[in-house]
Amino acid sequence: MPSIDYTLAEYSELFMLLAAFAYTVAFLAFTWDLAQSSRTIKAVESRLTQQGSAAPAKSEAFSGASARTAGSGRPGGAGSDSYLADGNVRGWDADGEPVAQTADASMGYVGARRNTARVAVALTVLGALIHTAAVVSRGMAAHRVPWGNMYEFCTTGALVVAVVFLLVLLKRDLRFLGTLVLGLVLVMMMVATIGFPTPVAHLIPALQSYWLIIHVSVAVIASALFTLTFAMSVLQLLQADRETKIRAGGTSKLGFLRIVPSAQSLENFSYRINAVAFVLWTFTLMAGSVWAEQAWGRYWGWDTKEVWTFVIWVVYAGYLHARATRGWTGTRAAWLSIVGYLCVIFNFTIVNVYFAGLHSYSGV
Repeated sequence: MPSIDYTLAEYSELFMLLAAFAYTVAFLAFTWDLAQSSRTIKAVESRLTQQGSAAPAKSEAFSGASARTAGSGRPGGAGSDSYLADGNVRGWDADGEPVAQTADASMGYVGARRNTARVAVALTVLGALIHTAAVVSRGMAAHRVPWGNMYEFCTTGALVVAVVFLLVLLKRDLRFLGTLVLGLVLVMMMVATIGFPTPVAHLIPALQSYWLIIHVSVAVIASALFTLTFAMSVLQLLQADRETKIRAGGTSKLGFLRIVPSAQSLENFSYRINAVAFVLWTFTLMAGSVWAEQAWGRYWGWDTKEVWTFVIWVVYAGYLHARATRGWTGTRAAWLSIVGYLCVIFNFTIVNVYFAGLHSYSGV
């Protein structure tokens, strides 16, 4: 068996630190973009109000803002928009009911450039490249795939979350999600470094199988997609609360939600991503059973890790079924998606650390 390259392992730790620094700066840039866009939109709306204008207009920073055609020309008229001095935009539907103004439901790249957001994306790309170097050098140091313990699974999972987020950005403008996504990436990296620090070592015999590559890699991708939908579900709840307040004639202080699509749009996109992640998690469950038969002579043994992997599958299966056939939409669907992700976190942390079983090879 090849010896461990401890020098390369030290470089891996250095790369991980540099990646965390790049992600931190990108996180701050995404946060500043939200605040900056909110202030710009509020200033434009206040100026329009002072001018007595009821005509819809797009703000320079409102990427994808929907502009409705003026109807009767008076506030409250069907199809018109009312710009309030408090900075909350209220549109009016065909029945004259107030609705919250949000970004374009298609989540496309429209409107003027948001330079701060562009810088944040560039920094995220830089962080992902350095992060990739950290994960690859860790694997090269141990002469194996770099996900043999909780530290490696968590750092690799954080990388996949960042990469998936960047890949989605190629087609959809999800920059409004950057603060939450990079916040979760940083939390994963901190948990790995502080909670599960593990020196580079060879795999234990139970993990020396090609099924490690198949089973765990798919689990990492599925978990990354669940992380994205968790962030979108949190924003969906915030946006739904804002829309409810505005429909009731109130206001909302969460100005950054103006550049976030409507709660319905977030729910629809999250549902599609969860459907893909569910297929991958199903494969994870099946591949784990096949690996268990090869390693221990049985496909299923009600080990704690196996049970919670199945619980996660049941929760997301229930989410997809309830939304597709039972009409569970809106906040109920968002909360069920959040519960599913909390089960993923519980399975990775509490089950791995505190429950003894055949899967007790976390490395901590």
